[in-house]
Amino acid sequence: MSEIDTSLGTLRRKRGLSAIHLATAAGVSRQTIYAMEAGTYVPNTAVALRLARVLDTTVEELFTLAGSLPAPNLRSERATLLPGSATVQEGQAVQLCRVEKRLMASAPSPVPWYFPTADAVVADQSGLQGKTRVQIFQEEDDFTNRILVAGCDPGISVLSRHVQSAGIELVLAHRNSSQALSLLKEGCVHVAGTHLRDEASGESNLPQIGRLFPKSSVAVIAFAVWEEGILTARGNPKSIHGIEDFSREDVCIVNREKGSGSRALLDSRLQRARIDSRSVRGYGQLAPGHLPAAWQVQTGAVDCCLATRAVARVFGLNFIPLVSERYDLVIRKRHLELPRIQNLFDTLSRRDFRRELEGLGGYDTSVAGRRML
Repeated sequence: MSEIDTSLGTLRRKRGLSAIHLATAAGVSRQTIYAMEAGTYVPNTAVALRLARVLDTTVEELFTLAGSLPAPNLRSERATLLPGSATVQEGQAVQLCRVEKRLMASAPSPVPWYFPTADAVVADQSGLQGKTRVQIFQEEDDFTNRILVAGCDPGISVLSRHVQSAGIELVLAHRNSSQALSLLKEGCVHVAGTHLRDEASGESNLPQIGRLFPKSSVAVIAFAVWEEGILTARGNPKSIHGIEDFSREDVCIVNREKGSGSRALLDSRLQRARIDSRSVRGYGQLAPGHLPAAWQVQTGAVDCCLATRAVARVFGLNFIPLVSERYDLVIRKRHLELPRIQNLFDTLSRRDFRRELEGLGGYDTSVAGRRML
């Protein structure tokens, strides 16, 4: 954790300055501004004074010793749980709405029971190179205010909501880590989200990225550190305590597809425990993501799966931690200067975004926005 707390990002946005504008005025790089806003880089005296002058404030207002500022108090209020809702657990997410004098709380469904957001409909079947004709609903929209992100972390939806204030939209394509990186390599997406842990070194993502992309062709920006582990039904009725229990005859799992970080974690832990995957009931049964896997546990179709702590809290499931790992955003360096990409990185350092993501549980956002490569 940083020894310095900073209000640099808040004041910059309040003054209406872009990160690159402030970086130029202070004589540093834009990435240095992001690092200072994230609290991962402490400027020297000259830089701190230049920043204070540009922002018309004092160095003391910009930077303080960690712990010298009181932790923000979250407002607490009594709310009425919407009748018909399932029993909620402590830490489970709800949405609020004032209905006359009552503050109503509705637990959002982790399964989207509504039509997906759409801009067009397919007019004919795909042809060569996957091209197809689409009929577009909006007359004028050229879709240049959007960022196409491929990945598997449900927390990206939080980032999507927060960038909307700047008129930026994220188009989220659900893909596992390996698939997301392949799409980025093919030039099909702006950003790939990944959590592929190298077993030999214990390093998150960078070894695999180094094998896929030419040196210095991509940038890697940290999104958050999350916990991944075993999800079981509430109360853990099967008394599952570790990967060793996956070989029991009375335990059935749902697995993830090859190329996903969760599949790689499961395989490595089975190998470490000397368990043959053929002895694991449900090993060949696949779910296309953290949320679909957790849904099968919640409905009782299976006894357990591997997913993140945040997903466990969404469904109100029991969680047994296995590993903490970093989820990174990978982007081509030639896209770094696009204004909408700069805004995306700005958002990673915002306190309101970090607070919401951390509130979901299992996310450590102290690394959010840090340049890893």
